[in-house]
Amino acid sequence: MIFKPAIHIAPLAALVLLGACATPPAAHLAMPQATSPVPAAVEVGIIAINDFHGALEPPRAAVAAPDQKGGSIPVPAGGAAWLASAVDQLKAQHPNHVVVAAGDLTSASQLASSLHLDEPAVGVMNRIGLEFNAVGNHEFDRGWKELQRLQNGGCEKNTRLQPCQLEQFQGAKYEYLSASTYKADGTTLFPATGLKSFGTGARKVTVGFIGLSLKDVPTLVSPDEVAGLTFGDEAEAINREVPKLKAEGADAVVVLIHQGGYTTGSDPNGCDELTGAIRPILDHLNPGVDLVVSGHTHWQYVCQYGQSGGDTPILLTSAGVYGKLVTDITLTIDPIHHRVIAKKAHNVIVQSEGYSSGRGDVPNTALYPQFTPRADIASYVSAYVKDAKDLIARPVGKLSGPAAKPSSESNQGGPLGNLIADGQLYASRSAGAQIAFTNPFGIRAPIDPAPDGTVTFGQIYLVQPFNNNLVTMTLTGAQVRAVIEDGLDDDGTKQVLAASTGLKFTFDMSRPSRSRVVSLTLNGKPVDPKASYRVTVVQFLAEGGDGFSTFKQGMDEVRGIIDNEAMQQWIAAVPIRQVPTEVRAVKIGD
Repeated sequence: MIFKPAIHIAPLAALVLLGACATPPAAHLAMPQATSPVPAAVEVGIIAINDFHGALEPPRAAVAAPDQKGGSIPVPAGGAAWLASAVDQLKAQHPNHVVVAAGDLTSASQLASSLHLDEPAVGVMNRIGLEFNAVGNHEFDRGWKELQRLQNGGCEKNTRLQPCQLEQFQGAKYEYLSASTYKADGTTLFPATGLKSFGTGARKVTVGFIGLSLKDVPTLVSPDEVAGLTFGDEAEAINREVPKLKAEGADAVVVLIHQGGYTTGSDPNGCDELTGAIRPILDHLNPGVDLVVSGHTHWQYVCQYGQSGGDTPILLTSAGVYGKLVTDITLTIDPIHHRVIAKKAHNVIVQSEGYSSGRGDVPNTALYPQFTPRADIASYVSAYVKDAKDLIARPVGKLSGPAAKPSSESNQGGPLGNLIADGQLYASRSAGAQIAFTNPFGIRAPIDPAPDGTVTFGQIYLVQPFNNNLVTMTLTGAQVRAVIEDGLDDDGTKQVLAASTGLKFTFDMSRPSRSRVVSLTLNGKPVDPKASYRVTVVQFLAEGGDGFSTFKQGMDEVRGIIDNEAMQQWIAAVPIRQVPTEVRAVKIGD
């Protein structure tokens, strides 16, 4: 979208005309004085990504894009080497440029990156030329000390995996920003802001960047990983930093925030019916922010929203997930009045190689440019993929067909959620499990088996990349109902827990919060509020993650195997594992 604010030239023109018409007395005639030319506006290109999640290789996923006939077409996209080429092309178009990100570059990653503690994801971003990144929630998955290692480099062992397996890790050349994440002494974990200047003399302009996480990080990662940190209000942190940046000479202010929204429609450059947690943050901003680069929701959009000062809306962008898109943003800055006078953005599809899956073929299309993989990054990635390839390609078993949620961002688990819950129930029977639940937002990718039904470990890992242990606990029937209500209530983002076989419930969202579960049965019998049941979930949920606080009331906990190991065992237990298709969580009412 191109913004065209009015440029008022009438007063200057009037002065010129008056000077031309006025005739001074002869005694005061003087030689004309040379005047300095007025500096022209300066364009700065901001090249933005978010939620890369260690997607070193093409993720075998598509962007739904307009087909120029009123419909949409899937465009195969993503992969680090292709993303690098797209960024290079945009750099060439912008003599003044900066590459930025809105968080979650690491963790919940492809296996080749995750097995190496996401060191190759950082290496890719170094080679792409990233300069500033807001800290996302997944950057805390392995703890904030490990995150500091990603910034600073070195081989200190902070997790069960060994760092520096292929090379001495040098750390991120870009700067993590965390304006709303505070240590015990009140200082921010990383710098709150950064500055970059372009040009010299009268045409010098400076762009200030504020980077921050979402305040809900403690509900999205295990408590141990963020112990000693607090996460403050996002709008308050932004409003605090804007005048500081202005005082330091910023002509434009850009917010990089790991929070976002959703829109309707398939156009990655559309902004129909924007919803989501980013809106109240924007609504509470003071004037002064020109651009907000957002993330977290894995959605893509280009929006004008609210007021940034100077009677222009804030430009709000997001580039989806896995490097399938990159946002090309242009800020036009008046170096005399130190303000942005125009801004525009466009999401560029990083079309890579076509692919085939159990869902069919997704070929390349001539409707959108196709990028060539950048050779140096392709070579760099291949070394890490080769190191992990035997594990990635190892067959686990066979499925009867594809397994997925209703959509990638659905708040229900669908067939894949059922499959995961069944596997967790199977793996924890020895601990007395009768019920298993999984949270839909923890399901990171669908499973598209090969045409013969074969599923690999790499595919399983993409679905559940967190390596969470299973935890089996005792809950009363009333507490089982309450954990389902935790996901349906009005406190936080709503999601419908996916349940294991035998458990069924109906819910009605038109009913008051905390009373939306209408019926709840196990093996055809009503769940007794006073009886005890053994329930299995991943450790993240057992600790109250995603707002499911009732799980913290569980008793007699027994720790089990890793979540993706449970899935492997379940699929491998029979020649062909049938993907469950029954609806276990039934929505009724409006």
